Amino acid sequence: MGNQLFARKPLALLLEEMRGEQRLRRVLGPVQLTSLGVGAIIGTGIFVLAGEAARDKAGPAVMLSFVVSGLACLFAALCYAEFASMVPVAGSAYTYAYATLGELFAWIIGWDLILEYAVSAAGIAHGASHYFQDLISIFNVHLPAVLTDAPFDYDPALGKLVATGKLLDLPAMVIVAMVTVILVIGIKESARFNTAMVILKVLIVLFVIVVGAFYINPANWKPFAPYGLTGINFFGKTLFGQADGGGQPLGMLAGAAVIFFAYIGFDSVSTHAEEAKHPQRDVPTGIIASLVICTVLYMGVGAVLTGMVPYHQLDINAPVSDAFRQVGLRWAQFLVAFGALAGITSVVLVTMLSQARILLAMARDGMLPPKFFAAIHERFRTPWKGTILTGIFVGALSAVLPLRILSGLVNIGTLFAFVIVCAAVLIMRRKYPDTERPFRVPLMPLTPILGIATCLLLMFSLPADNWYRLIIWLLIGFAIYFGYSRHHSVMKRYQAAAAIAEAEEVSQR
Repeated sequence: MGNQLFARKPLALLLEEMRGEQRLRRVLGPVQLTSLGVGAIIGTGIFVLAGEAARDKAGPAVMLSFVVSGLACLFAALCYAEFASMVPVAGSAYTYAYATLGELFAWIIGWDLILEYAVSAAGIAHGASHYFQDLISIFNVHLPAVLTDAPFDYDPALGKLVATGKLLDLPAMVIVAMVTVILVIGIKESARFNTAMVILKVLIVLFVIVVGAFYINPANWKPFAPYGLTGINFFGKTLFGQADGGGQPLGMLAGAAVIFFAYIGFDSVSTHAEEAKHPQRDVPTGIIASLVICTVLYMGVGAVLTGMVPYHQLDINAPVSDAFRQVGLRWAQFLVAFGALAGITSVVLVTMLSQARILLAMARDGMLPPKFFAAIHERFRTPWKGTILTGIFVGALSAVLPLRILSGLVNIGTLFAFVIVCAAVLIMRRKYPDTERPFRVPLMPLTPILGIATCLLLMFSLPADNWYRLIIWLLIGFAIYFGYSRHHSVMKRYQAAAAIAEAEEVSQR
């Protein structure tokens, strides 16, 4: 059993799986991959969570929060790029962990990626819902109050969960259902839809920066860091910085831990390596280009947002469009709300698209039932069953859980995944030094070490509740692994076949 838990999947076996009828269609070039990356990144993080991070955590220092989060992602992105160029198959960090750390760690990271993609899609759908409601409110149209949000939320002033008087978030559920239908149709059609949405929301972000710059009041940037430049705690015990009434950390680093959600998505490019025309070249280009583009845009939006409106007056649900309302630009509010709605919806698409590919990779390895999760539609060539199940799960989460809980859970899960990827690069360089690497992480071993350090720093800048939820999620995952996955693993059969072959060879000598 011990050997199986830490058995690494050979690179030759990974590459062999790309051949055959169950492989995905190669239709994505560098522009489409970069578009998918930008589409996954620019969304709820900048259009929604920027308001929460500025108002509740960092103040105008949220601009530095974007820089810190961006650096953490840059280190991880370089590690992702090396792996994606070496192993251009579906599965992302799950596949990389299987090839380097063994089956148990692969399961942990795969289970963790479900937390990242599915739960983040639910949180993103919340963001789309609020901008939809902001958009129709301009025309004095309002949904029944009980159908506009989750039934409870976290109140920073009280430091606890409180009832909202709502029943569920209906618009979020509808948006998820529409995206699910689009994804079942096919990756090529999904990429075309996403490209159009990416162009639209990038234009909206540029509009926010350019037009909003004329309404900046430098006085709103003072004090620049009202909660300080730190905000680190260890399971509820504040180590550096301040804390709110519930013991949650405050400060620039605490803001970076929240705003980290804004960068989630660049790694989704690597989940589509099997569908890239030239994965060794195009996947690293898509990862790094999308991250750099978004970092520059984020810093501009952060500066404009806190310059237009005092940080403590920012709206939590739709801060960007509401900022234009507060300065009297109702027409700009409409454009921003419309663009944000379209842009955030495209992020729901990309994250759910990636989730289905993670499930596909795990099912191929026997970790999940292959007849369901690895089933490829005969016409559309998409993992349609896994996509539909993902849509049901995401829709249910988006209906009843508040954004603050969803985003915190996603952040700590994603940061944990990034730590594993950075560590795996160090292991791969030592275990397989001669393997071809079309893209190599620069400044080894400094880059992955910095990636591990910065991600851990942000993990300890999150509230203790997020750690407890992560532990519970992992315990559920262990129950599934030891109850099903370990017994149906492809590696178990592979090891058994290898043992038989070795025994026959010995007997013939």
